[in-house]
Amino acid sequence: MTCSSKKVVFEIRDNKLQMELIPERLRGETASFDIEANGKVYVEKGRRITARHIRQLEKDDIKHIEVPVEYIAGKVAAKDYIDEATGELICPANMELSLDLLAKLSQSGHKRIETLFTNDLDHGPYISETVRVDPTNDRLSALVEIYRMMRPGEPPTREAAESLFENLFFSEDRYDLSAVGRMKFNRSLLRDEIEGSGILSKDDIIEVMKKLIDIRNGKGEVDDIDHLGNRRIRSVGEMAENQFRVGLVRVERAVKERLSLGDLDTLMPQDMINAKPISAAVKEFFGSSQLSQFMDQNNPLSEITHKRRISALGPGGLTRERAGFEVRDVHPTHYGRVCPIETPEGPNIGLINSLSVYAQTNEYGFLETPYRKVTNGVVTDEIHYLSAIEEGNYVIAQANSNLDENGHFVEDLVTCRSKGESSLFSRDQVDYMDVSTQQVVSVGASLIPFLEHDDANRALMGANMQRQAVPTLRADKPLVGTGMERAVAVDSGVTAVAKRGGTVQYVDASRIVIKVNEDEMYPGEAGIDIYNLTKYTRSNQNTCINQMPCVSLGEPIERGDVLADGPSTDLGELALGQNMRVAFMPWNGYNFEDSILVSERVVQEDRFTTIHIQELACVSRDTKLGPEEITADIPNVGEAALSKLDESGIVYIGAEVTGGDILVGKVTPKGETQLTPEEKLLRAIFGEKASDVKDSSLRVPNGVSGTVIDVQVFTRDGVEKDKRALEIEEMQLKQAKKRPV
Repeated sequence: MTCSSKKVVFEIRDNKLQMELIPERLRGETASFDIEANGKVYVEKGRRITARHIRQLEKDDIKHIEVPVEYIAGKVAAKDYIDEATGELICPANMELSLDLLAKLSQSGHKRIETLFTNDLDHGPYISETVRVDPTNDRLSALVEIYRMMRPGEPPTREAAESLFENLFFSEDRYDLSAVGRMKFNRSLLRDEIEGSGILSKDDIIEVMKKLIDIRNGKGEVDDIDHLGNRRIRSVGEMAENQFRVGLVRVERAVKERLSLGDLDTLMPQDMINAKPISAAVKEFFGSSQLSQFMDQNNPLSEITHKRRISALGPGGLTRERAGFEVRDVHPTHYGRVCPIETPEGPNIGLINSLSVYAQTNEYGFLETPYRKVTNGVVTDEIHYLSAIEEGNYVIAQANSNLDENGHFVEDLVTCRSKGESSLFSRDQVDYMDVSTQQVVSVGASLIPFLEHDDANRALMGANMQRQAVPTLRADKPLVGTGMERAVAVDSGVTAVAKRGGTVQYVDASRIVIKVNEDEMYPGEAGIDIYNLTKYTRSNQNTCINQMPCVSLGEPIERGDVLADGPSTDLGELALGQNMRVAFMPWNGYNFEDSILVSERVVQEDRFTTIHIQELACVSRDTKLGPEEITADIPNVGEAALSKLDESGIVYIGAEVTGGDILVGKVTPKGETQLTPEEKLLRAIFGEKASDVKDSSLRVPNGVSGTVIDVQVFTRDGVEKDKRALEIEEMQLKQAKKRPV
């Protein structure tokens, strides 16, 4: 058995031991004896063997050197040595040689001894030592040993051991390397092809062993776990697919059980297959997964940021308690892929990030960022998206590098990035150039003007706090912007955007009708686009979503034009705040430290007035003591408290209410209890009614005041609708009839 292709050959000549000399193998070692030949000492004992010594040995063409007999002791035999006269095995392969063993080999006529070449620098004896201590000698004993490790306590059988080992890596039903796994595997082993089988082959395992031994020997590099070439995005679709697969496995198990139990002659396909486990698994994922979240609808920016968020938490991810500093830190490969600024300040810092402005994922889930191709020193408009793996092979210039009118770099030396380091390169060496100075940061950070002058910590706070801005009564687009305002307003979906060009034919507060240009019409269609606007709808954060037209009748429209502004948008641009005149000066101590003094005109003009829409619900149930009743006849309540209710006991639309006002009158039956003297008096005066029911009306929460803008009544099937429910239905029908077609 040969454990390594590299061997050291010793020969016994004239009772002296000689070693075949390959000078390069001695580099860096310390001589344990005088290296001499032809009466000349090349390296003295105890001296380090340098490149100069090796050059001298090669120059003098030294092929063999005499070594002391003790030098061979401890070396490992590269093959079996047998006494040819008796057939006795003197020294098996991979056995350490001793002086006694050397004498036996010499006596049996072996004059040439091959040993494995190992050293402490770049040829460690790892396989040799592993094989020596491994108790298994054949395949079956190895399988049994693996079975005992994987299933301790279970008695191993040949079939069970073979089945377990086969299912570990070689069964398509139990093991899948996946397309991205095979790509990374082949790249790591420096193979040319990136596609292949989803299971492992013997060649794969041997290549992995070679790679691990090379790393132990100091060759190659250990992977950086935080490099974005080793971290991929698991999209919503992929996670939903995994849950769907879990459901399918449950269905498969149920079908197999039913087939084993039932009579196959009478069974129909619909009797065997029950789709409930699939729908339950998918519903569970979207309903209760840690990553399935209520959308942040505070303003358009918070909405778009929430959709572009990347989390290292969740199922199959990290936990904030166990995540260390390295995984949270900014990595050079984040450049143009993950924003180094926008991340939460609390325990989730660095674990929840935002996509950079132009980043996208490739087919394998790795983040890519765009670069302009540089050909023969000329910057072209050709855009290439590069992943973190590919980017390491190129030299990339910054977006603000000076170019002349022909696209050539002005300076001879250009500041560039290569392999994560920044340095100066000649302009001929540049392969790519950044597309924009904004490509490093996220959407939130790109909205901060003069971001480059800000302290990193304050920029982080600013990017996060923009998402907390509540839409004001009248949006006011910023005087100083960064150019991203329109992109955020349009891409967030809060504005109404023209799908096709044309002319505004009709416009009111709730709808816009566009007569489409003839060249953009489809054959046989009417050529009319209708945009119904969202009016006074509650967001998830109780803010007001209201779209207002910003076009007028007869106005020509191009495709992509903004037709109606949404919350926090002004003429199609994001407008999170107000343009205020600010004085940085003290005023009698009223604005000490972080206090702010606001003029009365700001309040009178409603510059920072915001609208919040709160949804309050009241349910009428059947109780053990009888049904609850929605009514205006509420015990122990004065006329003033009932003045805003209609005959059905429901508040009318447009009523101005404050904390404690009744919105829906409701009474609940109550059981017989011991009556107090006051209740006895009430019963004597008013009869039974006063004691039968208690007031359980829906009231306005304390501290809340506003105007009722809508009332909806939902009635269960089979229950008679009350007067108010019928009125609401009639009103909705009238509105539908009024609308122009």
